Amino acid sequence: MSVAEGPPHPPAGAAAERDPGENARGAALMVAAMAGFAANDAIMKGVLESLPLFQAVFLRGLMGTALMALAAWRLGALRLPRGRDARLMAWRTAAEAGATAFYLTALMRMPLANATAILQALPLTVTFAAALFLGAPVGWRRWSAIAAGFVGVLVILRPGPEGFGAGSLWVLAAVACMTARDLLSRSLSPALPSATATLWTMAALTLLAAPAAAAQGWAPVTPALALRLAAAACLILVGFGCVIAAMRVGDVAAVAPFRYVILVFAMILGAVFYGERPDAPMLLGAAIVIGAGLYTLRRERIRAQD
Repeated sequence: MSVAEGPPHPPAGAAAERDPGENARGAALMVAAMAGFAANDAIMKGVLESLPLFQAVFLRGLMGTALMALAAWRLGALRLPRGRDARLMAWRTAAEAGATAFYLTALMRMPLANATAILQALPLTVTFAAALFLGAPVGWRRWSAIAAGFVGVLVILRPGPEGFGAGSLWVLAAVACMTARDLLSRSLSPALPSATATLWTMAALTLLAAPAAAAQGWAPVTPALALRLAAAACLILVGFGCVIAAMRVGDVAAVAPFRYVILVFAMILGAVFYGERPDAPMLLGAAIVIGAGLYTLRRERIRAQD
């Protein structure tokens, strides 16, 4: 069994809670996923100073797909999903592509801070949808931790009302697609390796970027840029693989608050590589985000001892 898979577990729609140990593992996987995404973003920020957006996404995708295909082959996960998993993966791939397209469209129409603020509603929407459609158990303490993390995100971003306009609808569409994607990840059977799902996700995003890259134009790629793109490809694979595994391992409400730590990682990386210094509200918001995650971990440990 690969590290990205998890132990056999009941069907995703079952209402019973997971073992607290699995929730802790899911939380760790989510933190690793957010670290991977944040580090990928930090590298891509520098790459995009020299390359057009879709060319960079396409080249990163080619490298990531090749690396993931090799990893899936070594893990015995280089396969086509079959039966119910094939249908779920087709819908999941469509949701991932839709999320990417909608979010990029939004970024062309509104400030990044405002778009990011709306996107942080994802832990709330995923938890609500899991409770509604999958019968996932969600107590008031878990709702409180998710809500507190969202407040911390708003403190960090401080989005202004002038930025919320028509572009907000595109971000909400992206959130809807991401919510569907995560629930579909949860519904995949334990027999399908997470490495297989990660491979198909990366391949789909690469295909999505190809026509846009051709239309946008092509810039020369230096060896240094190629190395940075390769590093970004590795990191985004960590993000995709760990977030898929996290959604399949732990309770949604226990894992969801740890999505917010991506902002903490982003603050650290921005300070180290781009000289971005966090101010007092950013530090306060980060403390709230971290506190929400630590509270969730503490609750899971208490439940494990009961």
